[in-house]
Amino acid sequence: MASAEEDRPSYEVYKETADWLRARTSQHPRVAIICGSGLGGLADVLDNKTVFPYEDIPHFPRSTVAGHAGRLVFGELGGQPCVCMQGRCHEWDPIYAFGFLQVTFPIRVFFLLGVEILIVTNAAGGLNPHFQVGDIMFLRDHISLFGLGGQNPLRGPNEERFGVRFPCMSDAYERELRGLAMEATRELGFLSFTREGVYCLLPGPSYETIAESRLLQALGADAVGMSTVPEVIVARHCGLRVLGISLITNKVVTSYSSQEKANHEEVLHVSAGRAEALQKLVTHLLGKLGESPKPL
Repeated sequence: MASAEEDRPSYEVYKETADWLRARTSQHPRVAIICGSGLGGLADVLDNKTVFPYEDIPHFPRSTVAGHAGRLVFGELGGQPCVCMQGRCHEWDPIYAFGFLQVTFPIRVFFLLGVEILIVTNAAGGLNPHFQVGDIMFLRDHISLFGLGGQNPLRGPNEERFGVRFPCMSDAYERELRGLAMEATRELGFLSFTREGVYCLLPGPSYETIAESRLLQALGADAVGMSTVPEVIVARHCGLRVLGISLITNKVVTSYSSQEKANHEEVLHVSAGRAEALQKLVTHLLGKLGESPKPL
């Protein structure tokens, strides 16, 4: 079997995918949106849509998880040209031998298409005892247990045409974008279920144990999930501005006396219930981006 280094896509492979898409749509997205579990309805509200199933796009990774449709949708939202990933793949997916390379592949394609802002959404478990199921959390920072274990999507030879060898991560989630997002929540009357916090990445696909959950709380994590961080790291490497949004779909079990159990069906159910609010929030935010003095 080929090594991970031999399997690493070259710059020309990313460009081939970007050129294929560019030749088939006249739209020029400046914002990319990644939809997490059960949140793919965001793509359905785009205007002037052009849709590409993942399997039709050269080299593009596919999604095999329930709640992830597996379509790339170009269109407009809030007056902004967008491209929306209706579902993502995950690094633990058995169809991928070298997970990080496939998980982050779309980000570099978006960069080559001219995207400047990445909005990444996910479904997450609430670790903060003050969070409730259905809350929306804007990511202030993240903890990557992959990264602490030596795994990072930027390992290997650096491609300078994407970014520098040692990108800064202290500003991974842009303060200005988060501020605009909070303004949007106030204007929509969503403050009662809006939070800010730290997201922690666990490998998955199993949910966390009680002891692990308590450890994450001690580390300062407010929510935990199985995605987002690899894409954010590569996005920042490419110089994209990033906003992260978690939908709290369950409260993480931290007591041995609890009878609660995390399950994917609950995640999808809560996501569906809060989908309309999240769609309104992202649409309103994109409208505000057009008004912002900081250019796209």
